[in-house]
Amino acid sequence: MSCPISDEHLTQLKAFIEMCKNMPQIIHHPKLSFFKDYLASFGVSIPTAGFSTKNSTPSGDSGASVKPETAQSSDDESEPESDVELNMEGVIEPDVLSDSQVMGDESKEEITDEERDQSDEKRSEAMRAFSEQQYNEALKLYNEAILLNPQSALLFAKRAQVYLKLNKPNACIKDCTRALELNCDSAAAYKFRGRAYRLLGKFEEASHDLCESLKIDYDDQANEWLHEVKPNAEKLRQHKLSVQRKKEEKEHREKLRRVQRAREARERAARAAAGERAAPGAFNFNPQDFSSLLMDPDIMAAFQDPEVTAAFQDVSSNPANFVKYQNNPKVAAVIEKLQGKLGKGGAGGLFTGGFPGFGGAGGPDAGPKPPTDDDVGLD
Repeated sequence: MSCPISDEHLTQLKAFIEMCKNMPQIIHHPKLSFFKDYLASFGVSIPTAGFSTKNSTPSGDSGASVKPETAQSSDDESEPESDVELNMEGVIEPDVLSDSQVMGDESKEEITDEERDQSDEKRSEAMRAFSEQQYNEALKLYNEAILLNPQSALLFAKRAQVYLKLNKPNACIKDCTRALELNCDSAAAYKFRGRAYRLLGKFEEASHDLCESLKIDYDDQANEWLHEVKPNAEKLRQHKLSVQRKKEEKEHREKLRRVQRAREARERAARAAAGERAAPGAFNFNPQDFSSLLMDPDIMAAFQDPEVTAAFQDVSSNPANFVKYQNNPKVAAVIEKLQGKLGKGGAGGLFTGGFPGFGGAGGPDAGPKPPTDDDVGLD
């Protein structure tokens, strides 16, 4: 029987199997649920560590997958935390919080001596059950103790430890948070909540709580748990610093661009205002008409002078700049030649309005001439 799968597909299948060997938690990816169910139907033992994605991670803001699913964003965008390579060994699927988790009457502030004694008795029984690894029985007894004394931070911290053994990290976190509300210096509550965060893959939160626990009361187990989460927590911390740095650099570049655009806008406005303020007879350079004159030998010779060429280029970019060259004899000589070719009025529209100081229509020399000696006394 021939293989119904092409060589190309076989190569891809081999690559996928190799990926599963190196990264078994990928089987928990939502898109591979069909493959996970197929393996389970054969009784295959599937790793318990979850696969976190960019949009859904067990660590909330700090979660990350072992391998990125999406392509890198542009240089101006921040890298997603899912691109941070973390050791996800030991991370478990989160438990669903139940409304049946006994929290007691939080408004109950006065506890009678009898209730306190009964609560202490239940706590002792629960501790014995816990030491015998009867975790469900211990949980039941702690529930009864909490109902009698809902203001005991110790009871919530102890029950949180039971939830850890039952692989219910979210329930543990809820109990520890309540314990810390009742006693902010509860080292046990920080310790067990830190461990619960670690099981959920929330390594930064775990590192913070375990450090707080050790500050209050040193514990060998808490210290061991802290060293376990530190590498991942440090990677996430460095990643956040990198993201923040890139964000600040991007904002700085945007600011520079805004400043540059504003400066250019001011310069354009200034040039426009200068053009409006220019005299009506100012030089108006028309490159299209002017090009026809360059074939004249005299004009061509005049434009061999770099100073003259630069002056006319400057004026061509902004006619208002003509005022800078009114007293330049070289430029004045070229203008006289051009006027001689085109006439005083600036024929052809090349010199609209004439030239101030050089005659031509609209210039200071325009208008009736004063009488000469030859005209005086003539009838």
